[in-house]
Amino acid sequence: MAELERNRKMASIIGLTGGIASGKSTVSKMLNEKGYTIIDADLAARMVVEVDQPAYLAIVEEFGEHILHDQDSTINREKLGQIIFNSEEKRKKLNGIVHPAVRSMMLAHKDEAILAGKNTIFMDIPLLFESNLTWMVDRTVVVYVNEETQLSRLMERNNFNHEDASSRIASQFPLKDKASLADAIIDNNGSLHETKQQLDALLVEWDLKP
Repeated sequence: MAELERNRKMASIIGLTGGIASGKSTVSKMLNEKGYTIIDADLAARMVVEVDQPAYLAIVEEFGEHILHDQDSTINREKLGQIIFNSEEKRKKLNGIVHPAVRSMMLAHKDEAILAGKNTIFMDIPLLFESNLTWMVDRTVVVYVNEETQLSRLMERNNFNHEDASSRIASQFPLKDKASLADAIIDNNGSLHETKQQLDALLVEWDLKP
């Protein structure tokens, strides 16, 4: 425990966020290739609802076994989605089960990385600002693109029409607002090479070693 506390004081915990089609996953992959530890909120969210995990059992108890796939008892996301889509109360109940479990798993993985002697840990959290999770990190980085780039990349990536892509983007906290809250911005409007150059410069500026 003393070693963990000692290492905690020395480790840098960086929050990495962005928006749909902004390129956050691309930057996360670049960091991973450089040997940095990435703790992914989306991955944790999938892991905590695997069969027999505490959050899984709580969801089944709350919503019933009819939300499960017959063949393997995994959660049928479509069925569960239909339930929470029509009920703010049920959506809050689901979030009340899943979100604390995700945070606990991410913090546990962070402590494992710190104990393993990692100097820098990136917490990849899409809803870092929206969910008020900045307390989990020391500094924040937003991967930013302008609205036109975001729209065109989303349409191309997901084969969306203009209306579908626009509605997806509109449902999120605007990237320009996230950028105004961040400690650093990586502008991903240009080429991958330009993005990598900005990332490399930031790692040097903040003296972030794996």
